[in-house]
Amino acid sequence: MTATITFSADADGIATLSIDIPGRSLNVLTDAFFSDLDAALDRLAQDDALIGAILTSGKPSGFMAGADLEELTARHEQGISASEAAAWVAGKAAAFRRLETCGKPVAAAINGLALGGGLELALACHRRFALDRADVALGLPEVTLGLLPGAGGTQRLPRMIGIEKALPLLIDGTRLKPAEALVLGVVDELAADEAALAAAARAWLLSRPQAVAPWDRKGFRVPGGAGPLAPHAPRSFMAGTSRLKATRGRYPAPHAILSAVYEGTQVPFDTATRIEAKYFGTLLADKVSGNLVRTFLRKAAARKLPRQGREDAAPLAVTRLGVLGAGMMGAGIANVAAGAGIEVALLDRSEDLASRGLDHARKQCEREVKRATMNPEDAERHLARIRPSTDFAALEGCDLIVEAVFESRAVKAQAFAAAAPRLAEGGMLASNTSTLSISGLADHVADPARFIGLHFFSPVERMPLVEVIVGKETSARTVSDALAFVARLRKTPIVVHDSPGFYTSRVFCAYIDEAMAMLAEGVSPALIENAARLAGFPVPPLAVIDEVSLDLQKLVIEQAKADGLERRFLRAEAEPVVEALVALGRLGRKSGGGFYDYAEDGDKRLWPGLADLYPCRAAQPSAEDVGKRLLYIQAVESARCLAEGVIDDQATADLGSILGIGYPAWTGGALSVIATVGAEGFLADCARFARLHGDRFEIDAAILDRSMGVAAE
Repeated sequence: MTATITFSADADGIATLSIDIPGRSLNVLTDAFFSDLDAALDRLAQDDALIGAILTSGKPSGFMAGADLEELTARHEQGISASEAAAWVAGKAAAFRRLETCGKPVAAAINGLALGGGLELALACHRRFALDRADVALGLPEVTLGLLPGAGGTQRLPRMIGIEKALPLLIDGTRLKPAEALVLGVVDELAADEAALAAAARAWLLSRPQAVAPWDRKGFRVPGGAGPLAPHAPRSFMAGTSRLKATRGRYPAPHAILSAVYEGTQVPFDTATRIEAKYFGTLLADKVSGNLVRTFLRKAAARKLPRQGREDAAPLAVTRLGVLGAGMMGAGIANVAAGAGIEVALLDRSEDLASRGLDHARKQCEREVKRATMNPEDAERHLARIRPSTDFAALEGCDLIVEAVFESRAVKAQAFAAAAPRLAEGGMLASNTSTLSISGLADHVADPARFIGLHFFSPVERMPLVEVIVGKETSARTVSDALAFVARLRKTPIVVHDSPGFYTSRVFCAYIDEAMAMLAEGVSPALIENAARLAGFPVPPLAVIDEVSLDLQKLVIEQAKADGLERRFLRAEAEPVVEALVALGRLGRKSGGGFYDYAEDGDKRLWPGLADLYPCRAAQPSAEDVGKRLLYIQAVESARCLAEGVIDDQATADLGSILGIGYPAWTGGALSVIATVGAEGFLADCARFARLHGDRFEIDAAILDRSMGVAAE
């Protein structure tokens, strides 16, 4: 018995190596594991009574999840160089190579998730058997962390299934179901249950197969060919390069994967792994991968936020939910709650409107059934959990009621008054508002301690973030209950303290307002949009304003004035532009035109009339400066939010900005971007922008220091 691998052998000479990393919910590749694997291979190779081995997992959670991401983060923070990173990963690859060349056949019995380094481990075995179960997935998702598979994955997979089939799996990080993996040739056999899985692996070993990988045999050729003369080369490499233009040069991993495959598949395997290690080292030393790995870990940590104020009691279990308003947001909340097994009463002011909310869920379920990600029986059960109604009596006994009605304090107050008496004992009330003060809305609630903000993002089904907004009187118990509810929905929460615009809306407004300020200055609208894309924003600012609508922006600005907010919250740079377009009836996509014109076929183009409203000045700024203004204004606003106590830490800002408002992930988030680009250069650019464009870019050095607390977290 070793620390991470249990070694046993039977009378037929078949050894079983069962992986169980102590203290981890999932198996990950630790230093102890590699040491134990080395010892197990020594024993396997040297014992003449053993004919081969089955490598499997002793954990019910999966086969192997891959690298230890905390270790990768630590190496980033230590400032690992590209050469050091290459040497480090080469050692891991050598361990898998030793498994492949140990002289005894090894069968991988994949009895759960096999991702990243976990699948690389299985690929190094001589045959792969997988459990054909819904929760089993196989893939090499390293690209999503800014990395490439560094333990032979970019070389074994193309040699097994061909370059053309392998590249999409490597560049997109696609997860495969067992049946898909079998068709592609990633696994060799499927089994219905664990007993059949072990029996199939044993039967293969008892047939005394050769313990030689295909690429170690004389005359091996990569299926479909390799190099520039391969028939697929124009599709795989030339077209593949143009496919990577979507990364805008901000994400180096896809380019490195393409290069590693192109170069590595033309040389012997051991040379190929050195090429792979070189590219891996370059990526691991890069700030982008550090940012992406850190974001991944922060998401995991946010989903496990400690229960606040409920040390001796379990959080409220929401089994019955009320949703007020069956519009886009309310229908989405109802749908995801039903998907989590929660009974939902969905209310609106008419039967037609309430039924539309159920129709939304029905359409979503139909899509899932069509994609085979949901079976028809589950879809029916899902829809049966949503009961549309116009009667507040339908809310009787709800553990939680979420308000998602029109963004008006008076309308919301009426909804609270009618809904709150229907709550079950110990239940709580929440608002989905994105702009109105939670503390102010609490004035209309009988029990402010049990009132909280739950700001979902549209479309609710796809957007992973929920902003949990704490009012002045919200109790710690309510925060804990809200976090438990968000976790039940499999969403990522951030906790934000009540303030105008909270966190995400405040920073999002900084983004779109800066674009409107540039437009009014005479910056070309096409330059604004293209510079945003080059900076990594998924949707450029003028396009996103059209999606959320200009009349809504007008309403928000007017509400801020009515509330008597400070000048900095009144959006002075944006207001004239909003007023001008609304006066022309150009409200955005919903009216057929805003900053863009929208055709019936879905095509859109920037509205030519913008040139008359805001003539382009002769001297245009660089795309780099436009992109920086859009990135940096959000960083400055995030730093202010941290200094003012709207958010408690840098992780909240970074997660909220990436998951909620589309801040480019390569930066690490709206505060991590400062360290990514360098604090000195960031300050210099902000000072220059402040001189040229206004004091909104001013940032105090002390605030900046606090905002760069990555290492301290």
